[in-house]
Amino acid sequence: MPSQAALSIAPSHRPLLALAAPVLLALGVVAGGSLLAQVGGDRGIMPVASSTDIEVRGIEVNVTGDNADDARRKGYEEAQRKAWERIGGPAISDSQLQGMVGAILIEREQIGPRRYVARLGVIFDRSRVGGALGGAGGAARSAPMLTLPVLLSGGTGTMFETRTAWQRVWAETQFGASTIDYVRPEGAGGESLLLTYGQTGRRSRNWWNTILDQFGAADVLVPIARLEYEYPGGPVRGHFTARYGPDNRWLGEFDLRADSPAQVPAMLEQAVTRMDGIFRRALAQGVLRPDPSLALENFELTPELRALLEEGMAAEAAERALAAGEVPALAAEAVLDGAPATPAAAITTITVQAATPDPRSFDSTLGALHGVGGVRGVAVTSTAIGGTSVIQVTYAGDIATLAAALRAAGWRVTEGGNALAIAR
Repeated sequence: MPSQAALSIAPSHRPLLALAAPVLLALGVVAGGSLLAQVGGDRGIMPVASSTDIEVRGIEVNVTGDNADDARRKGYEEAQRKAWERIGGPAISDSQLQGMVGAILIEREQIGPRRYVARLGVIFDRSRVGGALGGAGGAARSAPMLTLPVLLSGGTGTMFETRTAWQRVWAETQFGASTIDYVRPEGAGGESLLLTYGQTGRRSRNWWNTILDQFGAADVLVPIARLEYEYPGGPVRGHFTARYGPDNRWLGEFDLRADSPAQVPAMLEQAVTRMDGIFRRALAQGVLRPDPSLALENFELTPELRALLEEGMAAEAAERALAAGEVPALAAEAVLDGAPATPAAAITTITVQAATPDPRSFDSTLGALHGVGGVRGVAVTSTAIGGTSVIQVTYAGDIATLAAALRAAGWRVTEGGNALAIAR
């Protein structure tokens, strides 16, 4: 039968097929192994859960006692007093201080028959210490900020590609008392492929929107640590820079020094504390605000703020229309004064299919749609770099008016139903 003949294999080809089968199987195993290797390995550090407790770490104690237990108890008491002084607490008795301590963290300890040498951390219960410290705690917190710690060392920049001491200290620091809402990725699995050092150099809002949506963040913080080793086993100089936003804007920087590589973890812990201070000051000064060019669809706006945004967009649209000569000057002035001379156009949602052969054209298309007068919002439904992307446009008018505005802006427009196809 013809179908049987089509499926048959010539005898001369069977040895070749038998030889190729193990080769193809081996290639499949190698390819699968390489894919697994890209997301496997020693990477990913689970961040600690944030709480409003006050945590003070890195307290050195060296005390003696009648025995080992007595020395440890005295070490804990000394650590509590030092931690209380570090957070600026007033003079209180040891018994009062003991009642405010929630836990003692042991970072490193050496126990002798009568001596206790350790590096400890102390966690104070904020509900108990609030009155003694002045009852703070009502300060406004920032929007969720995706935190991407970058380590530059040995001419290489890394973030979550592998575990680093800089990533670890950001993951293990307790930020509950901070006014910054840090969103800290674990960095395992697919996150190590998505969140790489190269991502901090990208400026495309669309790429950033995809990442921020995945982690439920409004903007991004980039704390950078540059470590320079003077010689093997010698001092280590650290230069730390705080940046934020998709444009990698500078907020502040400082230098620290460790006498040896063994002291680098302590230096990094100190650097994180100072970094948090830079971010907190920027928030208090009104500098650390979510970039308005990033999507805000995932964040609920109050009615008052939404009304202000709509009023501002209407004023901008009127100014653009006046500059383009699309409306009489008197009508535009009436709109700017908050008293429209004509009834407001109905708000409609129109599907726009745009040819996006590359990322640059995708960004320019979104920017052009935002710039059309009467456009109230732009939401990407489907992104297809190298194909046709689908965009939902909220417009004050009908589809014919939007098509005419796009043609006037230099687009080739095809109308069909409640959708437009546009291309340059």
